[in-house]
Amino acid sequence: MSWKPQGGGGPWGGNGGGNGPTGGGSQPPDIEEMLRRSQDNLKNLIPGGFGSSRAIMLALAAVVSLWMFSGLYVIDAGHQGVVKLFGKHRPFDDKGPGLHWYYPSPIGEVISTNVKALRRIDIGFRGATQTTGFNRSVTPEHDILAESLMLTNDQNIIDVQFTVQWKIKDAGNFLFNIRDPEGTIKVVAESAMREVIGQTKLENAMTSGRQVVQDRTRESLQIILDELKSGISISQVQLLKVDPPAQVIEAFNDVQSARQDLDRKKNEAEAYSNKIVPIAQGEAAQMLQQAEAYKEQVSKVAEGEAKRFLSVYESYKVAKDVTTQRLYIEAMEEILKKSNKVIIDQKNGGVVPYLALPELNKKNGGPR
Repeated sequence: MSWKPQGGGGPWGGNGGGNGPTGGGSQPPDIEEMLRRSQDNLKNLIPGGFGSSRAIMLALAAVVSLWMFSGLYVIDAGHQGVVKLFGKHRPFDDKGPGLHWYYPSPIGEVISTNVKALRRIDIGFRGATQTTGFNRSVTPEHDILAESLMLTNDQNIIDVQFTVQWKIKDAGNFLFNIRDPEGTIKVVAESAMREVIGQTKLENAMTSGRQVVQDRTRESLQIILDELKSGISISQVQLLKVDPPAQVIEAFNDVQSARQDLDRKKNEAEAYSNKIVPIAQGEAAQMLQQAEAYKEQVSKVAEGEAKRFLSVYESYKVAKDVTTQRLYIEAMEEILKKSNKVIIDQKNGGVVPYLALPELNKKNGGPR
């Protein structure tokens, strides 16, 4: 059975029926009429239809406008825009933060790279970073002995674990001059650290020389990366562990204890030397002074005796008899004054009494 509209209003009801499915009396929009009117408007705008040259020019202008508008781009703060033209890097066209325009794809391309972020590479271990407030710490999870074991200047093996903090200073060189930036930094940093450790003694590397090792490694690493034109800046090289290998730690502690005993003995010996040497030097100086005094005394006496002998000789040459007599008398006086004397008078044939005046003078305390 065919459906027949009531009141000539069609399936949705006529102007006066009001009995359609919607229950209303309004006429829905005619889609075909709307399309026809739109086509008429376009024909009025573009005389000759869509196939005319004016229509084609307008369409091309619209497409070109949209394509040119797509060349606008924004570089965020802390980023650098790396510009490529036909796939080739254009370093002079690289842009900083802000709104810019460049040839859209496929002619041009802009790569935004973060140049302010501080990145980290672990060498000798694999760890995790823990952040508490403003403090950051690195906790080693497992060791990589192939990276950490190194040889020092005094032929000792040492276990070195360290981190390298770096950032990008030239995004163009960073993107196009090295294929694997992190791998390159890791290999170069390990090589630089091995070179520095190979020129450092074990004790210095573990104690007072840590800062020197860090600074020299960072400088050497930066020089190599600059030669490679990597566009990377090394911010810090931080030593986390500088110890003997775990397999020989007990033997190392014994060696350190022996060295401490050696140092203690050396200090004691130096203290004894500092005490005894000045005393010996003082006694030696005193003996030298006494010897010099004795030498001076003997020399003066000898010179006096020589002068006296010469004076006697001169007198002897002038008056031999008188000088001989005088020498004889002086010699006898020197001999007889220390002996007991008895005087015998040959003429009278007897002993002459002798008054021992020198003995009396001795007893009385008088002059001899």
